[in-house]
Amino acid sequence: MADATPRHSPLHDRHEALGAKFSEFGGWLMPLEYPTGVVKEHAAVREGVGIFDVSHLGKLVVRGPGAVDFLNATLTNDLHRIGPGKAQYSLVVDDATGGIVDDVFTYYRDDEHVLVVPNAANNAEVRRRLVEAAPEGVEVLDHHEDYVVLAVQGTRSDEVLAGVGLPVGHDYLTFVEAPYDGAKVIVCRTGYTGERGYELIAPAEVAPALWDALMAAGEPHGLVPAGLGARDTLRTEMGYPLHGQDISPDITPNEARLGWAVGWKKPAFWGRDTLLAEREAGPRRKLVGIVAAGRAIPRPHMSVRLLRDVPLGEVTSGTFSPTLRKGIGLALVSTVVADDAEVMVDVRGRPEVFTITKPPFVQPSVRES
Repeated sequence: MADATPRHSPLHDRHEALGAKFSEFGGWLMPLEYPTGVVKEHAAVREGVGIFDVSHLGKLVVRGPGAVDFLNATLTNDLHRIGPGKAQYSLVVDDATGGIVDDVFTYYRDDEHVLVVPNAANNAEVRRRLVEAAPEGVEVLDHHEDYVVLAVQGTRSDEVLAGVGLPVGHDYLTFVEAPYDGAKVIVCRTGYTGERGYELIAPAEVAPALWDALMAAGEPHGLVPAGLGARDTLRTEMGYPLHGQDISPDITPNEARLGWAVGWKKPAFWGRDTLLAEREAGPRRKLVGIVAAGRAIPRPHMSVRLLRDVPLGEVTSGTFSPTLRKGIGLALVSTVVADDAEVMVDVRGRPEVFTITKPPFVQPSVRES
């Protein structure tokens, strides 16, 4: 029987010392929130700066002659549209069904070396599919526990990184490698909050020193450690999908409105024929944003109806927005409903009015220079 004991981040003791409340995510025991609470952690990122440990994310290195060409023939997005030093959001879809196996970030180091970052729960499945498809000479190596991933997010993130000697100011969706404590740290202008920020991928052995240095450098700027609870409310305000809720093997990129992450003109990628046919015919469902007219808070699996009696679909993600001070969410509904329609959500047996809208719910600043 496989060991079901959750994995720990190399920074687990730091989180314990800070009084973190933990929860399991994809087989990892990670901070859900700190004594400051989700709302204050959320506000710190929107108004100043926060730091997240997201080391549960997968880390796959695809390397060898033709590594970029191989990935470009499997993942949905077009790696040939970017180059070394750039990052790209992409999807792994099932070749037969077109359903989303996972959403990933790819970091293009050179033509023979790409870092692929899947979600924690899907790391092994993504690797399995890539290994089975890889041509001779291309390796897919799993470094899930060898690196930490720290997300420094917020308007003061540049000041915090500069305070520990790491490079800042490069463009959104680009990355640079920098020396730190005898190791190399990948400094990426990416994140999952909608705010300006960086994600740092560093060898596990330098994680404690890097965390301590960031916390010290961030103190004058009000840096707050934030857990995955705040990460969820922040990403929901942006309308960013979460795999296992808003996207899944039962949901296609067309239904999730992620067609912008598909290289439609590429000659090959997993699921291409299925997705092109669905795109031509028009998907039956669509992922939309919903905003409460009153004080109701939507939660996953609550039913969405039109005029109480016509079933449309269900909520996939829902939360209280600390920024807007109202309930917001994402829902997978029939394409027959208009994008600005009023709908009814069954909130614990009571029909509550929500308005369909296009995310983001809060103006993002992630691309600001």
